[in-house]
Formats: sequence, C-alpha cells, structure tokens
Amino acid sequence: MSEQKTNGLAVDAKGLVKRYNEDVLAVDGIDLNIPENTIYAMLGPNGAGKTTTFSMLTTLLEPTGGTARVLGYDVVQQANDVRRQIGVTFQETVLDNELTGRQALDYHGRLYGMGKEERKSKIAELLSLVELEEAADRRVKTYSGGMKRRLELIRGLMTDPSVLFLDEPTLGLDPQSRARIGDYIVDLKEKQGLTVMLTTHYMDEAELLADSVGIIDHGKILVEGTPKELIEQMGADVIIIQGSGDSEKFIEEVNALPFTQMVTSADGIVQIGVGSGSRRLVEIVTLANEAGYRVEDVSVSKPSLGDVFLKYTGRQFRD
Repeated sequence: MSEQKTNGLAVDAKGLVKRYNEDVLAVDGIDLNIPENTIYAMLGPNGAGKTTTFSMLTTLLEPTGGTARVLGYDVVQQANDVRRQIGVTFQETVLDNELTGRQALDYHGRLYGMGKEERKSKIAELLSLVELEEAADRRVKTYSGGMKRRLELIRGLMTDPSVLFLDEPTLGLDPQSRARIGDYIVDLKEKQGLTVMLTTHYMDEAELLADSVGIIDHGKILVEGTPKELIEQMGADVIIIQGSGDSEKFIEEVNALPFTQMVTSADGIVQIGVGSGSRRLVEIVTLANEAGYRVEDVSVSKPSLGDVFLKYTGRQFRD
C-alpha cells in the first residue's frame, strides 16, 4: 500500500472539471471520496461523464479544473506515482489478437519492469484465478468475449495494484460471464484489500457488487449512497404507470395522497413510491382517470436501483 498520507481515501477528488473547447463541459465540478478497500460504482447514461472522469483519475486526461488524488498522489503533479498504484481495464477491448493469453500478460509485466521469475509466478496465479490455464497458450483471437474480459481483468492485476479502475468490465457479456467476473471483483476486495472503482450499465450488477454508488448525469454527481440507502428512499413499493394526457394534474393529486412517499415523472413514465402498492393500485388508477391521465400500462414492484436511476436522471437504464 502507498506510504502517502491518504486519510483512508483511495480516491479524493474536489471540484474536478473537464472542458473540451469552449462549449463542451464533460465533467462539471465532481467531488469524490472513495475509502480504501471498497467497491464504488459510478452509474450514468451514455455521455454523462463517466469515462472522462475515469480518464482523469487514471492520468490519461489532464483536468481543466479541480484536484484529484489517488492514494494520496496528485493525478497531475505525481502522475507516474499514480500509475504505479493502479490497474485499469478499458471499456473497449485492447488486446493483441495474435498474442497468446500468456504472452499478453508477460509483455505487460515486462513493461512494468517485473523480473522473469516474478512474471512467471504472477501469470500462473492470475490464470488460475480466472480459470484460463487451459487457454493460456492459445492466441487471443480464439477467445470468447467473456474470456477476453477475464484476460483484461487479470492483466490489470499483474502489477499488484492498490486501486483497480474498471470501465464497463462486463459490457456485452452473457449473464454467466458477468456473474463470474462479479465474483472475482468481490473476491479481490475481500481477500486482497483492493479498492475497485467501476462503471456499469447493469443496475443489478451495481446493486450486488458495490459498497457505494454514485449516479452521474451531465457531468455532475446527482446522488451518492449505498444501494440499500438509495433504494429505501423510493418507498416500500413502486407503482410504475405509463400513459398519456394531463400528467401534471395527476402527479399533483397523487402527491397529495397521505400514503404517497415519492413521485417522479420522466419520458411518459410516472413512478409512485407507496406502502402496500397492490392495495393502493386501484385508487391510484382511478385517480389518474379522473385527472385526465390515460393509463396505458401499470406495474407494482419492490424498488430497485434502476428505479433510483430513473428518478435522478429521468431516463430508464436501458437507454
């Protein structure tokens, strides 16, 4: 672990800004305080600023304003020190298809000045971790998508990083591969004390893996908390109504009901947080019709992180 003074924070960012030219503000004054040995998930729609934030924290982009430290090292003034502390897996696959899996790991270790025996031992350990021993001497071009993501994950671990940045680590993978990689990430945190910061479009993944979550849109962190805290804010049940007509009047009237805990509206969808949702459903649908709001579809469910995402960004997570 770094000898720098960290105050227990793996990532400490204050007022982080990234502006492109005059008119594109990609990141707009983000503050981050991510404790060591935790998993932090950053969620947001495409273009929200997630990858730009990651690029600044991993020294690939220089901030326009604000400061950021990783394990106490400044990402601008001490960029080389930051790089020695971190591992990174990018959203896009960046593997040489003509190399074998073993060679891809070996070359990465050489770039970081690892000795031959150290590389050999580490490669064997990591291939075993992600169950790629049998495929290690095959060319990467013969690997499935899930195998490539696992190889990229362990390449980021070759140098024993203290902080691992994963940009969409399971994007496009089948559920089984996603679950396996999720298990590895939790295992790394629990057994090796690793801090993990990841982005994902999969709400269930964030809910299962993350100790804390930040929802970002338009370059700003809109809300942070544990998945449990954020979900509990939604109410015991969430009634989701899709419809057309006078939604403003309907929302105003449903908000005035004594049992309503939360109401949000976006893209023709009204979310209503209530207790005992099934028991309240008829009353709310009747109220909608009386208010001139035509109900086209309605459902009742326990709230999820996807509902939280919709509440704060106004967009469903599939978008």
